[in-house]
Amino acid sequence: MLENNLLPREAAQEKLHRMALQIAENIGEDNTTLILIGIEKSGYNIATKLKSYIGQYCSSPIELISLSMDKRKPAEIKLSNNIDFNDKNIILIDDVINSGKTFLYALKPLLDFYPRRIQTLAMIERMHKLYPIKPDYVGLSVATTLEDNIKVIIEDGEITGATFG
Repeated sequence: MLENNLLPREAAQEKLHRMALQIAENIGEDNTTLILIGIEKSGYNIATKLKSYIGQYCSSPIELISLSMDKRKPAEIKLSNNIDFNDKNIILIDDVINSGKTFLYALKPLLDFYPRRIQTLAMIERMHKLYPIKPDYVGLSVATTLEDNIKVIIEDGEITGATFG
């Protein structure tokens, strides 16, 4: 199957920057800790980049943690740090949202807490939702067939684009 460039490097960086500005605007003067939870591997790389961008516009403390799970059978969800999510602003971050399943299960460890808000961010949004998850922040929305595979390309921790095929 032939791969096509969906999102070149410069456009990917612009979209990350735009989403960081949106997050900073939404947080406003709220000095509550913002926790970015990046779903491994690509989501964590995106979260790392976003943290540096958000920090330019927002004075709130920002924490970064990773979440790992088997995306096909998400029975066990692990966080890199066990922290108190009560009264915190949380953003779950992944590279591509397709059915919404990964985000739905990623919420599981947060259900024992009372966060101020939980939002979701996806670099690429596909239109095949099976679960009631709609990302709050989206880099690019694309209509694809179920057979198409979208991949966010990350090289040395930098988001360098996205392909489909």
